[in-house]
Amino acid sequence: MRSGLPKTVMSRLLPALGAAVLAAALWAAWLGWDQQRDVHPDGSSTGPYEPWQVIGLVLTLLPPVCWAAARRHIPAAVFGTTAGLTVAAYYDWSDDATGLFLIGVLLVMAGSLAATAAVSGVVACARPGRRG
Repeated sequence: MRSGLPKTVMSRLLPALGAAVLAAALWAAWLGWDQQRDVHPDGSSTGPYEPWQVIGLVLTLLPPVCWAAARRHIPAAVFGTTAGLTVAAYYDWSDDATGLFLIGVLLVMAGSLAATAAVSGVVACARPGRRG
């Protein structure tokens, strides 16, 4: 008698788990270290992230999402990346005393879900030799 998960479950679970871990690690690398808001002379504040950090995160997530989508691991590319970013945002922002961080986490989840679904759809449709 065989023990463990069936091969088909593992072949779908591992890419999604890999995408989630990679997305969370990239969040930590690009955004996790910058926690201070910038206060300007007029009293306004921005941050804690600079635009180049978010752009860097997006650009480094793009190749793995495209790679997974090109290999027909579209659920892994979409849901794995979204899960990784959502968990990382929750962990990073959960020390906010107002509780408003949950709105930001939901926006990260919705935005990453929409973006990865769009990119994966374009890559899957553009892939040569696809069946119609």
